[in-house]
Amino acid sequence: MSRPVTVLCVGDVFGEPGRKAVQTLLPRLRKQYEVDLAVVNVENAAAGFGVTPLIARTFLDQGVDVMTSGNHIWDRKEVIGYIVKENLLLRPANYPPGTPGTGSVVVKAGPHKVAVLNMMGRVFLPHLDCPFRKADEEIPRLRQDTPIIIVDMHTEATSEAQAMGWYLDGRVSAVVGTHRHVQTADERLLPLGTAFITDLGMTGPVDSVIGVEPALAISRFLTQMPNKFEPAKGPAALHGAVIRIDPDTGRALSIERLRVPLPA
Repeated sequence: MSRPVTVLCVGDVFGEPGRKAVQTLLPRLRKQYEVDLAVVNVENAAAGFGVTPLIARTFLDQGVDVMTSGNHIWDRKEVIGYIVKENLLLRPANYPPGTPGTGSVVVKAGPHKVAVLNMMGRVFLPHLDCPFRKADEEIPRLRQDTPIIIVDMHTEATSEAQAMGWYLDGRVSAVVGTHRHVQTADERLLPLGTAFITDLGMTGPVDSVIGVEPALAISRFLTQMPNKFEPAKGPAALHGAVIRIDPDTGRALSIERLRVPLPA
C-alpha cells in the first residue's frame, strides 16, 4: 500500500484568539503529524462573523491549504469580490446556482490530489438546496480526479450531520461536522470506510459561550434583548481531527480527534 495521505481538519476559527491559535499551532501540527493537507473552517474568523480577504490571505500564508465556511460566509461583504477569484475559499456547494464562489475544489497534496466539498444543512439554518442531492451531483465529478474526498458538513442539527455521514459512507473519505463550536467525542470509521465526526469543535477562546464573552451571551438569554457579541478573551485552543487515508482507494484508515491548547 502507498503511504497514507494525512489530512488535518480544523474546526471553526473564532475571532482573533482562533486566528492566533492557527498561526501558532498549525506549523507544529503539520510537522508532528506529517500533514499533507490542512482544511480549516474560517467562517467566524473576523471577530466571530465572516472572514475578510486579508484574513483569508493570511491563513494561506500560514499553511492553510483549503478554507471552508458556512452560514456566516457573506457577513463581510468585501469577501464577495475575493471568493470569486480565490477557489481555495469555499462556500457551501448547495447554495443556489449563480451564487458567487465555488463549493468544492481539487488540490495537490504531495503526489496525490484531494477534493474538498463544503456543504450546509437546512435544519435551523437558511433553506438552501438539498445537500444530500447536491452531494450526489458533486461526488461523481470529483471522483473523476481523485478517490480522496473530504466533506465539511456545516449543520446546526447533529442528526443532519450524522445522516450525511451514513449517506456518504463508502463514497467519500471523510465527513466532518462544523458550526456548533462544541467538539463531539464520536469520531469513528463507518463500516464502508468513511471517517466521521459530528463536530470538529471550535478553534478559539476556551472560557466562552461558543466563542462569545460569557456575560454577553448570558445577558441575551436573561433579557431576550439584542446586544453585540464579542469574542471572549483568555486561553484558546485548536480543535479538529487528523485523518489518514489510503490514496489508492480513498478509504479512511484512522481518525484522531485533537484538542490542542494554545501555550500561554
